[in-house]
Amino acid sequence: MKICPTCNQIYDDDEQNYCLNDGRLLTKMTDDAPPTVFLDAPRITNQNWQTRAPLSPWQNQSNLQNQAWQNQSNLQNQGFMNATAVYGQDQTLPIVSLVFGILSIPLAFCCYGGIPLGIIALVTGYIGLNNEKNDPTRYSGRGMAIGGMVIGGLVLVLSILLIFFVLLVNI
Repeated sequence: MKICPTCNQIYDDDEQNYCLNDGRLLTKMTDDAPPTVFLDAPRITNQNWQTRAPLSPWQNQSNLQNQAWQNQSNLQNQGFMNATAVYGQDQTLPIVSLVFGILSIPLAFCCYGGIPLGIIALVTGYIGLNNEKNDPTRYSGRGMAIGGMVIGGLVLVLSILLIFFVLLVNI
């Protein structure tokens, strides 16, 4: 079978190349549609939702589906966390901030390492907080970012005060 792309006239003759209505070149009709697939009923993954005896095979299938939807909505109202809030979120910058904040503590009193590490902890914590604020579904780690910023800021201030104290003592 062939079809005219302009007027959508269908011709059964495979030998015919041009449309009789408008003279356009006919194209072959192909059935590219995938075959229809009938799937089994969805399996019930939560076994605790059904307190009565299971439905017999001759009972109405829509009744089972309606009960499943009602019980699913009840589960949603119980206050469970969304799965994306539990795992799969980027926490790289808050972790970096916390690590550099913790590393700045022992290095604050030795070789003045608290200054650069404290600055790194403050900057990465700030960027991590902004990422979490702008896109909370993709980023998380607010507590780690705040912890890294607090530790890094305190160590930075203490390192600067230590430098001034050493300079005042040596004068």
